[in-house]
Amino acid sequence: MDMKRKDFLKASIAAAGLSAVPELAAARTSAAKRSFRFAFISDIHVKPERVAEEGMAKALQHIQKLKPKANFIVMGGDAIYDSLKATKEYTKQQWDLYQSILQKNNSLPVYNCIGNHDIFGWYNIPKDTGDPLYGKAWALKELGLSTPYYHFNKGKWDFIVLDSTQERNEGGYIAKLDEAQFKWLERKLDDIPSDHFISIISHIPILSICAGLYFGKNDPNGDLRIQYMLMHTDFFKIKDLFNKYPNIKNCLSGHIHLQDKVDYNNIEYFCNGAISGNLWKGPYYEFGPAYALFEFYEDGSCQREMISY
Repeated sequence: MDMKRKDFLKASIAAAGLSAVPELAAARTSAAKRSFRFAFISDIHVKPERVAEEGMAKALQHIQKLKPKANFIVMGGDAIYDSLKATKEYTKQQWDLYQSILQKNNSLPVYNCIGNHDIFGWYNIPKDTGDPLYGKAWALKELGLSTPYYHFNKGKWDFIVLDSTQERNEGGYIAKLDEAQFKWLERKLDDIPSDHFISIISHIPILSICAGLYFGKNDPNGDLRIQYMLMHTDFFKIKDLFNKYPNIKNCLSGHIHLQDKVDYNNIEYFCNGAISGNLWKGPYYEFGPAYALFEFYEDGSCQREMISY
């Protein structure tokens, strides 16, 4: 290709605003100093089965070998295959397996987020609500958390980890924040210095186009359906709160097993696929097993690379 043609193509791409082109994406942050990098792994769904066990181990081993090294791991929820409808024996087997593989294959700090499948007994009939491990208690114990939502800091970046999954009166779960958590979020956002940058982590996406693509088809009337368990049903309430804080830069999630990025009102919403792909049966639609590698920069920007490990 001659230089004039090459220059013309570069200029045309820039004019079209195609920010997904790697060369242009890299240029956006080339002048910024990197603060840290981390792996976002989600939807492991580990279970006593060879493919799942080896897959989780390989993903963790791959992360340990990254160069430059990742500073930590964010685990975006659904660590185990399922405990919503499971016996105590099978739930314990899954958690023991998760802890064993993690201990043997990871040396990095892990920041955990609870997923819907990590919750014990909500789908069991009858529900044993008197069991001290019922609901989120078991997951909190296994993940080393005192509360299902919390905050941690990395220099000029503050991370807020939310609990997306609430029990639904009609049965099952719904994607939203309960009232106490929302009030906590209001206070926490107000406490963070305005010159810090904020990243929000949730298992279920706060905003995602993939939530409308999850079923792989239209409804009979042509609608794309976003069900109450696929994206935050309180998006508008959260969005109005976020509008008060221009230092909120991104939101990271899993749950959908698909990958997308939505830029909405100066916030980047990343849905980061699944370590398990289609529950260890290959890709889910176009997206195979993968994790996200994030680079966070001192100017408040970030970059994501999806890694097929």
